[in-house]
Amino acid sequence: MLRTNMRQNLQVVVQIATKYSDLLGPVKLIELFEQFKSSDGLYYYLGSIVNLSEDPEVNFKYIQAATRTGQIREVERICRESNHYNPEKVKNFLKEAKLSDQLPLIIVCDRFDFVHDLVLYLYQNGLTNFIEIYVQRVNSARTPQVIGGLLDVDCDESTIKNLLMSVTGTFPIDELVDEVEKRNRLKLILPWLNNKVEQGSTDHSVYNAIAKISIDSNNNPEKFLKDNNLYDPATVGKYCEKRDPYLAYIAYAKGFCDDELINITNENQMYKHQARYLVKRREVDLWTQVLDPESIHRRQLIDQVIATAIPECTDPDDVSVTVKAFMHMELHGPLLELLEKIIIEQSPFSDNRSLQSLMFLTAIRNDKGKVMGYINKLSGYDVEAIAKVAVESGLYEEAFTIYQKHDMHAQAMNVLVEHMVSIDRGFAYATKINQPAVWSRLGKAQLDGVRVKDAIDSYIKAEDPSNFAEVIETANRAGKHDDLVRYLQMARKTAREPKIDTELAYAYAKTDRLHDMEEFLSMTNVADILQVGEKCFDDQLYQASKLLFSSISNWARLATTLIYLGENQSAVDAARKAGNTQYVPCLMKNQS
Repeated sequence: MLRTNMRQNLQVVVQIATKYSDLLGPVKLIELFEQFKSSDGLYYYLGSIVNLSEDPEVNFKYIQAATRTGQIREVERICRESNHYNPEKVKNFLKEAKLSDQLPLIIVCDRFDFVHDLVLYLYQNGLTNFIEIYVQRVNSARTPQVIGGLLDVDCDESTIKNLLMSVTGTFPIDELVDEVEKRNRLKLILPWLNNKVEQGSTDHSVYNAIAKISIDSNNNPEKFLKDNNLYDPATVGKYCEKRDPYLAYIAYAKGFCDDELINITNENQMYKHQARYLVKRREVDLWTQVLDPESIHRRQLIDQVIATAIPECTDPDDVSVTVKAFMHMELHGPLLELLEKIIIEQSPFSDNRSLQSLMFLTAIRNDKGKVMGYINKLSGYDVEAIAKVAVESGLYEEAFTIYQKHDMHAQAMNVLVEHMVSIDRGFAYATKINQPAVWSRLGKAQLDGVRVKDAIDSYIKAEDPSNFAEVIETANRAGKHDDLVRYLQMARKTAREPKIDTELAYAYAKTDRLHDMEEFLSMTNVADILQVGEKCFDDQLYQASKLLFSSISNWARLATTLIYLGENQSAVDAARKAGNTQYVPCLMKNQS
């Protein structure tokens, strides 16, 4: 039928081919139409089955037939909708076809990622207007690959810039930056980036790219990295690492990219910058990481913390966390160096009470030889607490010096006599200071050492009667009655204690100071005279007993005492006053 009259019979043949397509098979029918070079017949036949066919050849032949018959919209439709053609084969066919409308080719290349081939083909064939159509109307997301392709074919920069500015749709800026960056043409997109900034963009990718351009062109990059808050510090920092490690440090510091910053500063021996960052960062866990004993960078870092970062500090929180970190890592030596740097050398923290105290405590526990030097130079620490720790640590000379320097003389004396056990040195110190509390403490120490006369001398100088009970007991036991008299005479000036007056009367008796006793008894006193009289009688101190019993009109005991004194007539008189005259002859007989 086709051979006899193709034009007249073509429609019937297409109908028959369509009806018996499954029976005859598309391959044979396609060969039939191609044998007679009937593109129209092939187009109509395949058009009836292509929407249901998954045969790549059917799809390809339909595209081919549609192209040859001028059915460009149908070519577009199949290229866009069908998933059953060979994209590489279709792409090559459409390129060879050199259509006036490149939209089918654009669709295929866009769908199957032949963008680079598309750009190359269109540019080399002077079809740049279709490149604009592609990114403006078909798929703006492919703009980065298009720009990359144009750069590969050495397209004029102004053309690329204009194309980029003409794209109104969105596309991944990161990809665009990557495409131009890997071709070392980042600066090309600067006008477009500036335009995005003017439009109020806050996209990190825009500012990442501007940062990179600023770095590559050395256009005051340090200021941009410090002032701008919209770039991604990790991305830009990574970009800077091989170009300028210091700029990488700035970016990483801006974004608190701890691990990256530690790595870049270690690799480039930027310990001073690392130290400054760590001090400002105030993260104990991060300190623990960098101060790991296994780290080969630890010593250099510590040196810079002490020499640079800490002396530059003005915020007490920075110092506090750094000190805690050193303490946590048990870096006692470096901690002392650090504290010396900000306390002994002039700084905002020179007078800080807590830091001074910490320096003392650290030295006491780890470097005792430095303590005395600190004492001579400093005064703003917790004196009582530090002196107490010094005593507990056996640093008696240091503790004494602390107390002495701060006029805590009684505590200083306590160190001398209790811990250093130096009574002689204590006496010299008391003589120099000449304060009641100091003499009193010395007196107690001397008394404990049974140096009764010295103790009483000290108590008298202190005018302190408070320890009278112990003084009386010790002096009586040691037979130091003369010294006891002096002490008790001082004591009764301020203390009205029966014990004091009682012992004074007895001491007068023991020292045979009867005139003083008479004078004492004639004055107001609170002594237990009867008790003293009985003690004196027992000690055969009859003259004293006579005075004592007489002063309280105890005639009976006086009579007995007088008999022992041989004063019989007086004894009789006393007995009569006592109303016991019947016993007088007996007493006289016994006495004889």
